[in-house]
Order: sequence, then C-alpha cells, then structure tokens
Amino acid sequence: MSVVSLSAVGRVLHTLLFLIALAASTAWIATALSVHMSGLSRVAALGALGLSAITASVALWISKTRGWAILLTVLAVSIGWYQTLQPRQDRNWAFDVAHGVQARVDGEFAHLTQVRNFEWTSPDTANVSWEARTYDLEKLTSADLVTSVWDNPDVAHVIVTFGFSDGQRVAFSVETRREAHESYSVVGGFFRQFELVLIAATEEDVLKLRTNHRQEDVRLYPLALNTQQLRDLFLSYVDLANHLQDQPEFYNTLTHNCTTTLYPLAQVVQPDLPLDWRILMSGHLASYVDELGGLAGGQKQAQITTMAQAATRSNYSAMIRRAETRH
Repeated sequence: MSVVSLSAVGRVLHTLLFLIALAASTAWIATALSVHMSGLSRVAALGALGLSAITASVALWISKTRGWAILLTVLAVSIGWYQTLQPRQDRNWAFDVAHGVQARVDGEFAHLTQVRNFEWTSPDTANVSWEARTYDLEKLTSADLVTSVWDNPDVAHVIVTFGFSDGQRVAFSVETRREAHESYSVVGGFFRQFELVLIAATEEDVLKLRTNHRQEDVRLYPLALNTQQLRDLFLSYVDLANHLQDQPEFYNTLTHNCTTTLYPLAQVVQPDLPLDWRILMSGHLASYVDELGGLAGGQKQAQITTMAQAATRSNYSAMIRRAETRH
C-alpha cells in the first residue's frame, strides 16, 4: 500500500473516531440536560449544544486540533456543570419517601423514628402515618429476604424484614427518593435525578402495597442467620440510616440501588461474600443467596402475593407466612 493510501486511511479513521466521540458526548450531554432542565432553559441549552456540535464538525475540516479543542471544551464545561449537581435532604419529596428512617441504638434497644405505617387505599394514595418505634435487639429472632417483580422477571425490588419474639416486625427498603412532581425514570436514575432513601416500614405497609395494590410477584425467603448475624445485619441498616442522614447520596439505576446497597450490608454477615451477576439482575438474587447457604427453606413456593391478597391488615404478617405457601 502506498504512503498516500495509508495517509487517506489514517484521515478516514481519525474522522470516524472524532464523529464517534462527538456523537457519544452529544448524546450524554443532551440526555443530562433533558433530565435536569425544562422549558425555555432546556430549549436554549440543547440549541447551544447542537450549535457546538456543528461548529466542532466544521472546524475539524479546517484543523484537526481546532475540532478536538471545541469538542473537549464543550465536554469539560458540561462535566463541570454536572458535578455541581449534589444530593440534598431538603427537596419537596413525594409523600411516600418524605422521610428516611432515623435510628439510634441505646444498649439493647434500637429506637427508630419516621417508621412508615401507611394504610394504602390504592397504588398511589394512602392514609399517612410516620411513627416512632423501639425494638429490643435481644428479642430479634428472624430475617426474611423479599423480592418484588413488577415487570421484567430479571429485575426485582429487594426488601429485608426483621422479626422479634414480641411480635414486632420492621422492614427496610432502599428506595428511589423522588420529588413530589416526579415519577420514576430508568434514564433519570442514570443521571442524578433521584436521591437514595432508606425506608423503615411495617409489613402491612411496604409489602401489602406491592402484593395487594400493585399486585406484583412478591416472594418471601426466610434467611438462615444465627443470632449474631441477625444483629449485625440489623445494625448495618441502622448504620446506613445514619449515613444517609449525614451524607445524602444519589440513586443510580445500575450501580447504587436497592440490591447493590444490600451487598455491603450483607458483607457484615459474610465479609468474603463473592460478587455475582445476580446482584445486578436482582430477580435472581434468591438463587444466589441460596447457593451461599443463606436461605432457611430454599426457594420452593416462596410466592406470597395470592395468600397476601386474602389477608386483612391485622393478620397480614401471619398470613404471608402460613405453611400452605411453602408446599
């Protein structure tokens, strides 16, 4: 191949590389702007972005250096703006995530405030009640892993619920913290649209919402944990509650959600816990925990939705654990 041909191939490859970089950068910036801006400001920002992309493309034909300089400058400015987006505690939150649980441990007693105990009347409406409750850690006897599938069977919301010998139960659910005007968005979850919140709730609230009102595929798996492991796992949720109160964090659809935040909590129980693809594909999380020996009864007949729909609020927790659901 001649020197001229090699030079032509080099120019084509360079142009192709530039166009790929330009397209990827423009798409990322445009999505971030669309998520965080609205109205005329969004129109103006997207217009400026489009003009910058055209300018960079034209400049490339005049000077490779100038084309790349424009592209990298626009990207640097956009990343700088994006880094100014910081998680906060003081937004106008949606009513169901208005409060994250606050926790304090005094000896053997865990004092939780802002425990959600809603009586849901539909998937989107409820009689609101935030309560203060105290749990005796010496009476902590059980923990259950709950998965709830609403659409794609590969993806589930994950909840851990704890039981006490005095009859009390409390469920912990790491959730997307939306503002009052927002609805959940997978794309928004990648672009710092939502904060992360730890909800502590009664089972009659957080589980019944999913089994009875949303009619999701909810499955409950008793965990095989000894007394110390139960305590360590419970206290890890206390630590997470305090951490999020002191240092709010963004939710991320892939890397920082209800399942991925469970992994470091579970490491309190098993420090050498191996990473696994099922941590991301949370619909399969139970099989992963079972392989590790973490399920007390295996995976057979763990579905509770049908039984839950026949329960009342007063016997809900007992009904979803009836022996008939296990065989």
